[in-house]
Amino acid sequence: MIENKPSRTELSDLGEFGLINAIAKNIKLKHSSSIRGIGDDAAVVNNAGRLTIISTDMLLENIHFDLSYIPLKHLGYKAVTVNLSDIYAMNAIPKQILVSLAFSNRFSLEAIEELYEGISLACDVYGIDLIGGDTSSTVHGLIISVTAIGEAEKEDLVYRDGAKETDLICVTGDLGAAFIGLQLLEREKRIFLDNPSIQPDLGGNDYILERQLKPEAQQEIIRILKQIGVKPTSMIDISDGLSSELFHICQQSNVGCTIYEDKIPIDPQTYALAQEFNLDPTVCALSGGEDYELLFTIAISDYEKVRTVMDVSLIGHVNHVSEGKNLISSSGSSVELKAQGWNAFPKE
Repeated sequence: MIENKPSRTELSDLGEFGLINAIAKNIKLKHSSSIRGIGDDAAVVNNAGRLTIISTDMLLENIHFDLSYIPLKHLGYKAVTVNLSDIYAMNAIPKQILVSLAFSNRFSLEAIEELYEGISLACDVYGIDLIGGDTSSTVHGLIISVTAIGEAEKEDLVYRDGAKETDLICVTGDLGAAFIGLQLLEREKRIFLDNPSIQPDLGGNDYILERQLKPEAQQEIIRILKQIGVKPTSMIDISDGLSSELFHICQQSNVGCTIYEDKIPIDPQTYALAQEFNLDPTVCALSGGEDYELLFTIAISDYEKVRTVMDVSLIGHVNHVSEGKNLISSSGSSVELKAQGWNAFPKE
């Protein structure tokens, strides 16, 4: 008799988006105070009329960071800012964080204190309180989990599912620099491992290195948009690459999009180094990730208000869902966008 074995779905086949969807479909919110759960940049809880916004991220050594080239102080700072970015992406203001650590016995008290120096600096820069957390031991490496807590009025919150046809697509800052910074660090690491007598050559690349090692959350744009009277129709932070984040907005808003290659903001240093690495700068911007800029849509009626805002680029527009997701290349041809950003569950 042949025994029927239960089916097995590999996480590498499912992908991160698929895993989130599989988990979310079986979760039902029980409390009326739970306004928004899995599926956006952060959860939303109604706390006596004012909304509490909660987001959490986990960083694992040798998956999300490499201690051979990221200083612990920078890592502490980055661990905080990448979480705050999710709060800002909801058009909310972060107020507190909780930090949990797991580390092996290879770490000293001085090393942990250096990590917390970066965490404290981020708290000072962004005006937030560190209110608790947890510590534990682990057999291997370092694990950092940060939970960010923010607040917003109900009418200010922005979700991923509000984009509408004819909306304009905007992005803050420039894209691809963090990915190119990572390529530079990885190249110099390989050279050093092959020949330890050769010192890393990182001179003249401060900007792209800072974008990778010490990224900033985009708090200023939230203040500016409110000041000029513009509320985005949808918004998300760019952690996994522009194309992946566009897919999130389009999927949850049930729309398509068209963006233009020559409108995507890429810093000249990023562009030059991408070519040095034989990489397409546009692909780096679309798929590199870790930029922690804000991608958002606005009503076309707000164009005049937004077009003069420094560090905001208009890169395209929202279409009917039947038109798909497209990139108009610099030559004028239309290319179907692919979501090729960070994959949390690669095939072995």
